[in-house]
Amino acid sequence: MEILLTRHGQTEWNLLKKVQGKADIELNEQGIQQAEMTRDFLKDEKIDLILCSPLKRAIQTAKIINKNRDIKMIIDERISERDFGEFEGMPTTNFDYNAFWSYNQNLEYDEAENIKRFFKRIYQFLDSIQAKYEGKRILIVAHGGVSIPVKCYFEGIPNLETLLPLCLGNCEIARYAYKELDIER
Repeated sequence: MEILLTRHGQTEWNLLKKVQGKADIELNEQGIQQAEMTRDFLKDEKIDLILCSPLKRAIQTAKIINKNRDIKMIIDERISERDFGEFEGMPTTNFDYNAFWSYNQNLEYDEAENIKRFFKRIYQFLDSIQAKYEGKRILIVAHGGVSIPVKCYFEGIPNLETLLPLCLGNCEIARYAYKELDIER
């Protein structure tokens, strides 16, 4: 089974470097263009199924990629962006954004989703689709935050102070294949 993962196209909040977890922000013009470029890039790729976050920016991106293809699309809550709680809508410079993405620090917050619980949610999703869609080629359309635990699931969690460098850019594509995963979780 192979996974293609892409992050949604750009939003105004991405431009402003504002945290958008559960905030339902739409794509801006640049984001629409990015999604169209991704559609063109993937036009010859065999894709059996699209699994998509329920947030508007991901759904818009998935629909643009799927234009003229009619690939079955399933919305899945489990690949929503990390809940940023009390930091939602804040510029990333207004709090310790690096520590927020530190797996080693594993900070607890009043409202925001703890990083290890977030990883567990994404890992459970990835475990479940492996069993359900064996032999399929799946496009996941999700978020920058989601791209971090997905990469760690397939490649292991690096010993970094912050996992932010693992985050996909807008409409960047990563490819992963389920094999015998020897990674401790």
